[in-house]
Amino acid sequence: MTAFKGKILNHIDTPSDLKQLSMEELSALAQEIREYIIHVVSRNAGHLGASLGTVELTLALHYAFDTPYDKLIWDVGHQAYGHKIITGRREAFLRNRQYGGLSGFPSMTESDYDAFGVGHSSTSISAALGMAIAARLKNDNQRNHIAVIGDGAMTAGQAFEALNNAGTSKANLLVVLNDNNISIDNSVGSLKEYLLEITTSRTYNKIKDASWELLGHLGKTGPTPRSMVQKLQRLLKGTLLKESNFMESLHFRYFGPLDGHDTPRLIKTMQDLKKISGPKLLHVITTKGKGYKQAEKDKIRFHAPGRFDIKTGENITPAVDMPITFPQVFGKTILELARNNPDIVAVTPAMPTGSALNEMMKAFPQRTFDVGIAEQHAVTFSAGLAARGMAPFCVIYSTFLQRAYDQIVHDVALQKLPVILAIDRGGLVGEDGATHHGVFDLAYLNCIPNMIIAAPMDAHDFRNLLFTAQDNPQGPFAIRYPKGTAGNTQWEQPMIKIPIGTGRQIQNGTDLAFITIGNMGIQVQKAKDALEKQSISYAHYDIRFLKPLDETLLHELFQTHDKIITIEDGTVIGGLGSAILDFMNRFNYKAQIIKMGIPDQFVQHGTNKELYQELGLDTVGIVNVAKKLMAGKKASRLRASY
Repeated sequence: MTAFKGKILNHIDTPSDLKQLSMEELSALAQEIREYIIHVVSRNAGHLGASLGTVELTLALHYAFDTPYDKLIWDVGHQAYGHKIITGRREAFLRNRQYGGLSGFPSMTESDYDAFGVGHSSTSISAALGMAIAARLKNDNQRNHIAVIGDGAMTAGQAFEALNNAGTSKANLLVVLNDNNISIDNSVGSLKEYLLEITTSRTYNKIKDASWELLGHLGKTGPTPRSMVQKLQRLLKGTLLKESNFMESLHFRYFGPLDGHDTPRLIKTMQDLKKISGPKLLHVITTKGKGYKQAEKDKIRFHAPGRFDIKTGENITPAVDMPITFPQVFGKTILELARNNPDIVAVTPAMPTGSALNEMMKAFPQRTFDVGIAEQHAVTFSAGLAARGMAPFCVIYSTFLQRAYDQIVHDVALQKLPVILAIDRGGLVGEDGATHHGVFDLAYLNCIPNMIIAAPMDAHDFRNLLFTAQDNPQGPFAIRYPKGTAGNTQWEQPMIKIPIGTGRQIQNGTDLAFITIGNMGIQVQKAKDALEKQSISYAHYDIRFLKPLDETLLHELFQTHDKIITIEDGTVIGGLGSAILDFMNRFNYKAQIIKMGIPDQFVQHGTNKELYQELGLDTVGIVNVAKKLMAGKKASRLRASY
């Protein structure tokens, strides 16, 4: 990809360069940054709309504050591309989200300007508060701490917990609420309505504007002009709005709402706020996708649009029919099941589009619930539905389900409630990288009593597992599936129930046996020709259920094979390989076992093809491990390799 030619941008290497520019030049720079982000993301897929909406806000923050001395924490990071571009990573941004290139999210290991690593939402206020308290304890009282959080991320419990704690802390903390009325999908809930009420209260805003101007006139002569105006605004907010300002009730000084695209006013406001001690909240209104009409019009698609044509906004895709993905199979199948089972409901924490629940939401709006960015609530809400006889499918990305671990244990598994956990994005997820890979779920669910854990190898198997799970009185049923293609072209076949805890033998062979779970079985199938060229006769078992294991199948396997390779796209610690080793020990079998999977490290970003190659989970890696195992002597005792 060629470098972008920006008259002003090409001379911006650090935020200090911004302070040499006039307000007119800052406005021109904002346009160049937008064009650059569009230029890069159109060819190298990433997150678009959020960063386009925060360009002026980004410039104002770095202009008004002394970063990186002042600590700026971006929530999630979808909105931080402009931040990366003006903090010494302009040229490196051309390889954003590419293997060996920049992370798509702020990362402490990438730049001193990234004060805190983020990828999951709603962590910024907690982190900024911790930094502010640390600064106070170290008598570093001049340092500012700024958390930039979107209105969608503000719906999560952690954000409220942090606000509650921060309000009485007297910490030098500024929370910037970037309000664009949308996260990945449209924002939902009471907070959305509350912010909208503030934003659209014309009477209040006229008086608010006048009071703010009064600050400027009285600042030099009045004894306590800000305190007087703040008291006036607080009274007006309580009078003109139905309820008192929520942020003020948490002991935050509330300012706004301001136009998030008015750079001069943002800068002046932030410079004034630096003089006010204690916790403050600045409410700014932005437009997601600002400056690119297609992104402004279709905010959901242009959150992360893939590669697209800049002129038309149309996606650039290969001229072939794309195979169906696991999420698409889920979306079509759950709608089919819901039409025949009135007890089925679906719950998602702010991801109806990504989780393919759009069609069910249209067909059954009263039975499909977007609860906002609130994974803990989503799980316990599903538990409540299950307790009263419903069949809830709680649909959560694997990496986000980590945030609801206690709820799975305490509210679901302990009470044996039949919640179906539809765990999307299991395994490696490519360019989103370490914060988003869903590689821990098999291990962290496997140790929980009463859990049923399954992973389909292909679309047929997936449909059958969903069909099986809808009517399961035994307890929670977790079905973990990847983002990628589902392996079958003719997949819409009649569904059948699968006996819980049963796997299947896919291929017979005598030299060694592969045991796979989920779509890693497809990786073994891809290696078939290469294995046969090495004259390796192999058996292939799709275990399907991690819990309960198909012990009948495993007894048969261990009686016929003493060379075994387990393959999973989860962590080798605590997952499938560990379960097979435990089975072997319990029944005193002897075999050579090699565990293939995700090593004990965080995997960075790249395409799945690149990452599979790096981890040895591609065809070459599978064949090499098989050759290694075949070269060993017959085992007389356990030998496991990681």
